[in-house]
Amino acid sequence: MANLPYPIPLPGLSDSQLTKLNAKSPEDIVIVSALRTALTKSRKGGFKDTLADELLYNVLKATLDKTGIDPTLVQDITVGNVCTNLANAARMASLAVGFPETTSVSTCHRQCSSGLQAVVQVATAIQSGLIDIGIGAGVESMTSDYFTRTNQFSKKLTTVPCVADCQLPMGITSENVAAEYGITRQEQDQFSVASHKKAAAAQKAGYFKEEIVPVTVEVTDKDGKIKKVVVDEDDGVRAGTTIEILSKLKPAFNKEGSTTAGNASQISDGAAAVLLMKRKTAAKYGLPILGRYVTSAVVGVPPRVMGIGPAYAIPVALERAGLKVADVDIFEINEAFASQAVYCSKVLKIPFEKVNPKGGAIAIGHPLGCTGARQIATLFPELRRQNKRIGVTSMCIGSGMGMAAVFEREL
Repeated sequence: MANLPYPIPLPGLSDSQLTKLNAKSPEDIVIVSALRTALTKSRKGGFKDTLADELLYNVLKATLDKTGIDPTLVQDITVGNVCTNLANAARMASLAVGFPETTSVSTCHRQCSSGLQAVVQVATAIQSGLIDIGIGAGVESMTSDYFTRTNQFSKKLTTVPCVADCQLPMGITSENVAAEYGITRQEQDQFSVASHKKAAAAQKAGYFKEEIVPVTVEVTDKDGKIKKVVVDEDDGVRAGTTIEILSKLKPAFNKEGSTTAGNASQISDGAAAVLLMKRKTAAKYGLPILGRYVTSAVVGVPPRVMGIGPAYAIPVALERAGLKVADVDIFEINEAFASQAVYCSKVLKIPFEKVNPKGGAIAIGHPLGCTGARQIATLFPELRRQNKRIGVTSMCIGSGMGMAAVFEREL
């Protein structure tokens, strides 16, 4: 197990409680479809004039179109979102797509893990027998919602140090991780260059096409004219990024720091949706199976170094699955900042080639509530392409948490 500065809250499960792999069961929670939009630059990209409800509409519609599932069979939809109160908008999007009034909708907000939390929430509801079929989704229009948020906090509560730390700008927590755990500027920039190169290579090879839903939207150009465009490609990927280029960027949060615009995640717009049900339900309706949801974990870490969350959540999720780090073929670890992604990969001793093989949020983007669902849409095609089986998605969470989930590709 990794040598971490804080104790990992391992569950200590008995053999009977561990999730069993390699044995297919009619009760398995399986993923039938996992799709996403392209991720575009906030306030600059193809979705700058598209609201969150329209982004969500497009991935929900694509889910119905691709699978051919009868929308009346989908009993519940949970949507991860961070920047706005999307409850009514999510319901409106589902009805506009063609889901009946009987299909219920909820939203959830667990910071950057909201999309994954939505998927896990739906999986848990299916597992417990509350529903048979559901969709876990995530959406974020950071263009329209991120920059307008206002937060107020009780001054009484913030006299407690760790409570006050919850208000730290995310960039400062990145600087704290870099300083406290010795992650150098060069390491961060090298990781960021690699993220762009991997994403650019994947984009050129067409590896993203299977997971991305082309979306036709109206965009206002620099002359104020409205035109229709098809957005079908992540627009933040910079193939020509080099260490030399990144080394010239100034620190963004602390003039003596190492976190820059080049080694942090991009502020983005996008949506993703994951359709889940039991294996026996997929068989009943003749639906294809991409793989299955195995288990997940959410843990807390000190807010001032919130980026270390995956280093704590991943071991707990793996313990629940009866797995070790070496058993995992692909890790999709959100690159909120290079500092924390480097640290988590190093401390867990994950081989570099297993981390974000198609690039991560530094190159692709990080639409907060969407990312957890987006990672699943990215994971399964890559597992199949590499002919591998086990994947883990994970992310750090603002205010000091980490989340991880284990998935198994259908063989």
